[in-house]
Amino acid sequence: MKSSSRGAVDPFIVMDVMEEARRLEAAGRSIIHMEVGQPGTPAPEAAREALAQAMATGSLGYTVALGLPELRSGIAALYRRWYGVDLDPARVVVTSGSSAAFLLAFTALFEAGDRVGLGEPGYPSYRQILRALSLRPVGIPTQVENRLQPVPADLESVEMAGLIVASPGNPTGTMLDHAAMTALISHCAGRGISFVSDEIYHGLHYGARAVSALEITDDCYVINSFSKYFSMTGWRVGWMVVPEDHIRTVERLAQNMFICPPHASQIVALAALGCIDELEANRTTYAKNRQLMLEGLPLAGFTKIAPPDGAFYVYADVSDLTGDSLAFAREILHEAGVAVTPGLDFDPVRGRQTLRFSYARATGDIIEGLARLRAFMALRPDGNVR
Repeated sequence: MKSSSRGAVDPFIVMDVMEEARRLEAAGRSIIHMEVGQPGTPAPEAAREALAQAMATGSLGYTVALGLPELRSGIAALYRRWYGVDLDPARVVVTSGSSAAFLLAFTALFEAGDRVGLGEPGYPSYRQILRALSLRPVGIPTQVENRLQPVPADLESVEMAGLIVASPGNPTGTMLDHAAMTALISHCAGRGISFVSDEIYHGLHYGARAVSALEITDDCYVINSFSKYFSMTGWRVGWMVVPEDHIRTVERLAQNMFICPPHASQIVALAALGCIDELEANRTTYAKNRQLMLEGLPLAGFTKIAPPDGAFYVYADVSDLTGDSLAFAREILHEAGVAVTPGLDFDPVRGRQTLRFSYARATGDIIEGLARLRAFMALRPDGNVR
């Protein structure tokens, strides 16, 4: 049977690392997980209790395609609380994780063959989802002096129908301030480029809060999720905010592609919106883990890092240690018992000389992982991958 060329996407390397780590654990090895961006905490307690009550009192079935009206209203209220933005709940689309939001957004915005820009390093699935939809991803190399975020000067000679921006970014954790976000949005508006803002790590900041594109314009797509700040990765529930004149288009796509988001996950998400104390306690843990990483990684020999503004990642330049981040990550996994992500996931060219470290897990795991990294690196005085 033939297979489509659209299906010939690259693997999501971090998931391969996660599977290799699982095999080692199944064989009895102790592995510290610094590879995957998954909180070590469960969904908030009150949110899980809300689902238990809902399951005991009624059946769970289809919801309307755009999500439970009360959840959409709750998300709109979140924008008032976080950003002071008065958002019409009708513009909120609940999705099966942010991944479904990207599928809906790219399908609604672009024609087959369109070129869509994305900063590199950046989230690898942007590129693969675009390819699977017969769109053409256009990598835009970002610069250290711009905190590895795109700036208008990077875009001037790039032909594209859309631009995807993430702040805080994955893998870097760096953010765009109001002026930088405004400059990108203005540049795109002036050229008729659709602007997609990935805000999945909002809420996870360690200084100034992240800026939403909705503070600047309504003429954009904003994508977010309950996975990160709300600690609900496995529940697969996210959302996006679309312009008013795009609502019906997205609704028709959602009806046919997904029918609706999972009812159970929506119940948990609605309750999670009110679990502020527990969620902020999680953020306090990430802040502690972040400080441990910023102090501990240089002691282990990973000295070329930029302090992240948000999310729960540290992106390290390891060009002084290796020219093959994939082999280096495998060596660290097998010899140190620490799973980390090769930069090739995020940047097809420069990623050969970078690694991403996640500090989303428990503080004890971070302490142990850093100790293992120091011991491992102490045995590599030549700095070369064996």
